[in-house]
Amino acid sequence: MAGPEATLAEEREEAEVGGIRPSLVEGAYDALKESIRNNVLPPGYQGSEGEIAVRLGMSRTPVHEAVIRLQEEGLVRVLPRRGVVVCAIAPDDMREIYEAIIALESASAELLAGRPEAERAAAAAALDAVNDEMAAALAGNDLTAWAAADERFHQALVERTGNRRLLRMFGTIMDQSHRARMLTLRLRPKPTASVRQHRAIVEAVRRGETGAARDRAKRHREAARDQILPLIESYGMRHL
Repeated sequence: MAGPEATLAEEREEAEVGGIRPSLVEGAYDALKESIRNNVLPPGYQGSEGEIAVRLGMSRTPVHEAVIRLQEEGLVRVLPRRGVVVCAIAPDDMREIYEAIIALESASAELLAGRPEAERAAAAAALDAVNDEMAAALAGNDLTAWAAADERFHQALVERTGNRRLLRMFGTIMDQSHRARMLTLRLRPKPTASVRQHRAIVEAVRRGETGAARDRAKRHREAARDQILPLIESYGMRHL
């Protein structure tokens, strides 16, 4: 049973959730999302907000707010009187997710290539730096580091457009695809073409070639889709 100090602390947190302390909610949101993305809370996990709060070492109020956000993003569902369920991703879901990723990244590459020369140059330099990290990870056979750098590359490609709505949609869809990408990471051939394809996208951005940037980004993600989806099917993964 919680002592008076714990009760008072929780009441203070709850009192602040009218104008919620952003740090508490953001901390709960980040911790819960990472637990889902990395399968600490696997697909199908079901628990109360109180149980989740205990696992995260937080009080229930910020966890409740985080759950509301994550339900809007499609990562969890709240079932009346049954708690919170971590959503599973089916192969058909992954097909739809990749269609959305392809559309968003193609549009982002085209937009970025249409920016003024100074903006394109700065974006290209930042993307090249991440690409170098990917190349180094592959050279060291560190697929986990490669995957992290690859994710940063695609995030930066969208982020550098300055379009906040594109970035918000992209963040949601990438969170939904993360588990499938990580589960198939060591089932796929070594991704040696990734750096070369990224460099081709960056070069089109640097030169301001909007059509080429769009088409190269599209082909790159289509290649990933055509590799990952058959793997999911061949291994009989019904839920991710």
